[in-house]
Amino acid sequence: MLRLTEIRLPLDHAGNALHGAILAKLGVEASVLRGFTVFRRAVDARRKSAIMLIYTIDADVADETALLVRFAADRHICRTPDLAYKPVTTRTAPKRRPLVIGTGPCGIFAALILVQYGLRPIILERGKTVRERTKDTWGLWRRGILQPESNVQFGEGGAGTFSDGKLYSQINDPNHLGRKVLTEFVTAGAPKEILYVAHPHIGTFRLVGMVEAMRATIERLGGEYRFGTRVTDLDIGIAGGARRVRGVVLENGETIEADHVVLAVGHSARDTFAMLKDRGVHIEKKPFSVGFRIEHPQSLIDRARYGGFAGNPILGAADYKLVHHAANGRSVYSFCMCPGGTVVAATSEPGRVVTNGMSQYSRNERNANAGIVVGIEPADYPGDVLAGIDLQRDLESRAFVAGGGDYRAPGQLVGDFVVGRASTAFGAVIPSYKPGVTLTDLAPCLPDYAIAAIREALPAFGKRIPGFDREDAVLTGVETRTSAPIRITRDRDGQSLNTRGLFPAGEGAGYAGGILSAGVDGIRAAEAVARSLG
Repeated sequence: MLRLTEIRLPLDHAGNALHGAILAKLGVEASVLRGFTVFRRAVDARRKSAIMLIYTIDADVADETALLVRFAADRHICRTPDLAYKPVTTRTAPKRRPLVIGTGPCGIFAALILVQYGLRPIILERGKTVRERTKDTWGLWRRGILQPESNVQFGEGGAGTFSDGKLYSQINDPNHLGRKVLTEFVTAGAPKEILYVAHPHIGTFRLVGMVEAMRATIERLGGEYRFGTRVTDLDIGIAGGARRVRGVVLENGETIEADHVVLAVGHSARDTFAMLKDRGVHIEKKPFSVGFRIEHPQSLIDRARYGGFAGNPILGAADYKLVHHAANGRSVYSFCMCPGGTVVAATSEPGRVVTNGMSQYSRNERNANAGIVVGIEPADYPGDVLAGIDLQRDLESRAFVAGGGDYRAPGQLVGDFVVGRASTAFGAVIPSYKPGVTLTDLAPCLPDYAIAAIREALPAFGKRIPGFDREDAVLTGVETRTSAPIRITRDRDGQSLNTRGLFPAGEGAGYAGGILSAGVDGIRAAEAVARSLG
């Protein structure tokens, strides 16, 4: 197979144009091309009047060797690389089964790889199954009733279940583990297009079925799930002069002995972070971001990005990515942009308000939304290693009070926010957040430096996307769970720096940021467990 890159065709190209473009690129007769598959399809929308599709093709050709010699100097033609997953060499299964704590993308893929290696993990999840959890989550959105152990953050599927379902990342992935993640998702029921579109996504409803399918596979291969099972402590001893995990203690008092524990708890397991600190597990502060959600009509974003091609089914709902470096030294950027989606209540603790964004696969809701967030460094929150969590909680509590004390979120129109005036009535943009939005002044909900940076950034963003700073666009607060404010630091072998047998992984450990990167890190954690069995 030959891989051909940078095949550019108009958005409205004819059905057979790709076949002809491949023949023209290779300079061969039709009989030489035995078949082809699309490996990647991207969109170049820099010229709105002439949007192009950019293809990467894997072509099955006769005389492959001769063609490779002929095009040796052409960097856009090469042999198709082998992207198949390469399992690490496995050893005899340990006497004590490995544990995986958490069933977000990281935990799911750690468990999946472990069972594929024949290591039969026990998977512990503090929340409920994905469908039970979905009912509880809707209970907060529709009735303002929070279930602290079953919500957007906790339960099977993790926080990514209630998101846009983005499946792309900029992580360094030399072993093509991202391809393994996508392939397993397709096996579990995801549309095959996620294997080739440049910015694949799935959406919440499809993710629910996929999570259930992956659980069935893991159980069939020997994995054991335990829901409603919160880990409250680690049993740590000394062996060979080093700290080593001996097991975990559950909320009901039960101890499960284990020599290998994958910690994939997600970025909101604050009680677990406190327990790890108390147990002396090495933890460091790390940067994170805070801000608001912003909503515009999706049609505005579509026109700004695609011009007259807005609404084309190949393009779908348009997204954006924005960054502004403010005069006070802060970086303001768009985060977790959800085309045609909704802003959702994402708290996991009583008396606090947290926002996030979600889209379905169709991305056909009226509004576009994204986080507009400001970077925060450890120097901004002096104190112990968990001081970032204290800051998050403080901001979330302020938002709860500003919203009315019943899980409604505080909101403000962009025009009012920029000039520092409380909002009193919505314009044409109606916010999507449930249980509802209380108009107010958002300035008290974030640190002053964050408010100043966002006020400066919004007009700057309006110059890049006309209408982005329109007076009646809506800001809803607060966005605080962009990532964990800590890193549970691990060594090059994937284990905790000072606690052998503990394998921190995913967003909660500070090593991922999204579904794809969390899944990849779960694979890495499982591989680290396998390598440690020598």
